[in-house]
Amino acid sequence: MSETKKTTCRGCHENCGVIVTIENGKVKKIEGDPNHPKNEGFVCPKGISYKDQIDHTQRIKYPMKRVGERGEGEWERITWNEALDTIANELQKVKEKYGAESIAFGHGDYRGTAKTVWQYFFTALGTPNSFHTDGHYCYQPVQMSDIATYGSFITSETGPDYENSDCIFLWGGNPVMSHPTRAKDIMKGIKKGAQLLVVDPRLTEIASKADLWLQVRPSTDGALALAILNVIINDELYDKEFVEDWCYGFDKLKERVQKFPPKKASEITWVPKEKIIKAARMYSKADPASLHIRQGLQLNVNNVQSIRALSCLLAITGNFDIKGGNIVTSFPEGYKGIRNFRNKYTKGQLLPREVQEKRLGAKEFPLFSGPDGITNRDCFPRYAVDAMITEEPYPIKACVAVNDPITGFEDSKRLKEGLLNLDFFAVSEFYLTPTAELADIVLPAATWLEKDELVENFYHNMVGRRQKCVQIEECKDETEMIYELADRMDIDLPWNSVDEFSNYFLEDMDIDFEELKEMGIIKGDMEYKKYEKEGFNTPTGKVELYSTLYEDYGYDPLPDFEEPPKSPFSEPEVAKDYPYIMISGGRHIAYYHGQGRQVDLLRELCPDPLMEINPKTAEENNIDEGDWVFVKTPDMEDHVEFKAHLTKGIDPRVIHVQSHWWFPEEEDPEHGCWKSNINAIIPSDPPYSEFTGSPQIRGCLCDIEKKVE
Repeated sequence: MSETKKTTCRGCHENCGVIVTIENGKVKKIEGDPNHPKNEGFVCPKGISYKDQIDHTQRIKYPMKRVGERGEGEWERITWNEALDTIANELQKVKEKYGAESIAFGHGDYRGTAKTVWQYFFTALGTPNSFHTDGHYCYQPVQMSDIATYGSFITSETGPDYENSDCIFLWGGNPVMSHPTRAKDIMKGIKKGAQLLVVDPRLTEIASKADLWLQVRPSTDGALALAILNVIINDELYDKEFVEDWCYGFDKLKERVQKFPPKKASEITWVPKEKIIKAARMYSKADPASLHIRQGLQLNVNNVQSIRALSCLLAITGNFDIKGGNIVTSFPEGYKGIRNFRNKYTKGQLLPREVQEKRLGAKEFPLFSGPDGITNRDCFPRYAVDAMITEEPYPIKACVAVNDPITGFEDSKRLKEGLLNLDFFAVSEFYLTPTAELADIVLPAATWLEKDELVENFYHNMVGRRQKCVQIEECKDETEMIYELADRMDIDLPWNSVDEFSNYFLEDMDIDFEELKEMGIIKGDMEYKKYEKEGFNTPTGKVELYSTLYEDYGYDPLPDFEEPPKSPFSEPEVAKDYPYIMISGGRHIAYYHGQGRQVDLLRELCPDPLMEINPKTAEENNIDEGDWVFVKTPDMEDHVEFKAHLTKGIDPRVIHVQSHWWFPEEEDPEHGCWKSNINAIIPSDPPYSEFTGSPQIRGCLCDIEKKVE
């Protein structure tokens, strides 16, 4: 018997509409839904691959407990009752002995609505310590800037209206690989006549389409952004009416940008002065223009202030919440919003202030981790690892994780030491990742094909659904795991099922989750310039070019630039032995972070961890295409290795390596995770971003050496 179901893919962040063909309880085909406004029939290799992923021979299909020493890779199948009873008992023991704050929840690769339920559970348990493996350098630095500037978040995937833009300014991202439906929207805008500006150290797929490509020195984006502001302000190319009516602190911003004339910025950034001026004029004279900020600006010590300059750039050119600019998302009328709920309740009202003040990093990074934080209010992950190892300022003794931080978190060998020091560690996963191999209990998580779920599509103003297509052995929706765990620990949750959770957010829309499953999606109306009625959700009610919030917390209220702490200019003596600037983490369309390495279809597309290197640099180091090359950084003893790919699209002084690499085919429990995992040689030590705690991850120094067999 054959049937088809319309559902929503979760192979990455995109949430594309797909049509799944099922025969005799097996998924036979996954196709893009041509009627879904998000992807219009497109589906990437990750989505297609789930036909093979859900019943893969390496898939975790039953609860398991370790039977040897932690990390030895010896497992025994157990029942769900035993698994959940064990987790409940162990968490309760730690809570009673050390206090609830000694329990941590680790997350990273976004798990849909389950993340909200997980965090609500742990907050109700009493711990303030939820740590996002990469939150200090991914997504939250952009939030930190946008919210301080406008009171809303509109410059990442959420916000840019590419299709109706006359100029698209893409800074530090390659959506062809990371968010392909957004790349589709960019190409639509270009077909309508939009010019494309791209800032990136690499000639990426999207940069190759640009009318103007600015090949910036890694981690000097702030200087480039301030120089562009300098040109626009000094040449009076800004939107005078919007600045006069809606911006606070313009005169102070004007004074600050005088520090960064194009000539000086060119010397800092390696971008020719003429290109800086041209970019400023292209963006400011377009009507309208959109701006996209992504990872390239976030993985460094100067992340938030660099992004702040771009938040100000968007504002002074009058491109805020207009058609073709950057739009504040409005969901359908009556929809409550899962993200809004999570930020308000799971990090705020459920925990007394004195408990929130105990959150690791709350004092050092108050706007990131403190009770009044303006992002997700996660604890600082390095401090969570410290507490596992040193037990200071108090111990972390138990952790439940739903991601793979061993491949995704810097200084990952130190993280392993911390995880091994826990009294109890449980992981919910699809495969036995290097992190899952360190657990005491492993739970088999359901993929998107195996569950019903409410879906939010932020930049298309949509609410949709994910509906269950198949059941694979004993794999379970993570929200169901939490409800059962809460019952065992006498923790009251607002919902006791997936339907209850979904209906809570839909109840003011006069529709229930079952009806939404039939409808597929509900799209909100588009409304522009909402600030004219509502103002801005900032202390002054205006766009704060001069941030009064930052000023209150002792931060510089104006955007600024500082030379990276580990660069050829800040550490010239170190650079003699480590002469190259390293960047990492550029996505490949085959993989979502470290997921999918065991799938033949995806591995054929990208079989090996690659290092991009300029042919001139390769020749100087006797490296040919396909050679394996060691990479070493100044502060770590180990090295990792990558396969060389020669390209003129990268500066001879810069190399790029892929991230999150491990080798599921290697049978030892570590699965080769130290061989080519760049995070193993990136330290998590200070100096940090004063806002989010990001160390210098991109733009640090390194040396390379050809591997000789």
